[in-house]
Amino acid sequence: MGKRSSRCGMIHWRLILACAGMLSAPVLCWSPANAAGDAAHGEVLYQGCEDCHSIEKNDVGPMHKDVVGRAAGTVPGYNYSPALRNSKIVWTEENLDMWLTGPQQFIPGTKMFYQVKKAQDRADLIAFLKDRAH
Repeated sequence: MGKRSSRCGMIHWRLILACAGMLSAPVLCWSPANAAGDAAHGEVLYQGCEDCHSIEKNDVGPMHKDVVGRAAGTVPGYNYSPALRNSKIVWTEENLDMWLTGPQQFIPGTKMFYQVKKAQDRADLIAFLKDRAH
């Protein structure tokens, strides 16, 4: 084997080893709930939520005033599904993100069916609820 092919072979193995090292490195978990949300855009998106929800009063869905940090299923005067009422979760940013991603998957048996597909839209809605719904 000549010098050139042996050098290429060494580079090839170094690349393989470097890639193997990257594969075994810990993977950081990225959560859309940790994404920076734009509350102003969230307010615009929230208009679509107003078919069922309001900040100040119960409607088809429960009011959203003080939702971030509140125990799920606890707004007085709203008739929650047993699944949500008994869920024992708190509406953290992460839980709201999972809820908006797929409410039926997050808490099977809940009444809510609407999903927010885009991670940034979820982050924006959560920022709006966190900043303006208290």
